[in-house]
Amino acid sequence: MGRRLVRGGVGAATAGVTIGRADPHDPAVAALAAEHKRRSSAVCGLCADHSLEIEQLCADDIRLWAAMRDADLLGVGALQTLNPSHGEVKAMFTVDAARGLGVGAALLRTIIAAARDAGMMRLSLETGTQDYFAAARRLYARAGFAECAPFAAYVADTRSVFMTRVLD
Repeated sequence: MGRRLVRGGVGAATAGVTIGRADPHDPAVAALAAEHKRRSSAVCGLCADHSLEIEQLCADDIRLWAAMRDADLLGVGALQTLNPSHGEVKAMFTVDAARGLGVGAALLRTIIAAARDAGMMRLSLETGTQDYFAAARRLYARAGFAECAPFAAYVADTRSVFMTRVLD
């Protein structure tokens, strides 16, 4: 994938995990993104699903990262630039075997650091209200995100939770 590798996290659960920039055309990344889209659409319904297709992850305003342990892809996460001071967390997803091990938290730390490095002052996200997304909502809350009004082109929807945090 041509990644610039950085340490992914601390603790035994994330030992050996590296996080680096990912190529959305990499077959493993594309397959994981497709699985995320499939699951999200099944839970949310097509009209409420805001997960991205692989082609959308190739956009110039999106940067994508992969969490790896050896040759195994554990998760992906992306940052979309909404404007120079505001970014959006996109496409956060881990494989089932990596859930609860800190991989998502490591990806989120990477995205937050990249947003700060880009000079962004705020980072926001949209996730689902369904039980399927409960762990994600807890992860975001632990990382300092709080519920907010819809942002960017989103509109209020009972199936969506909008969250944001100021970057210091």
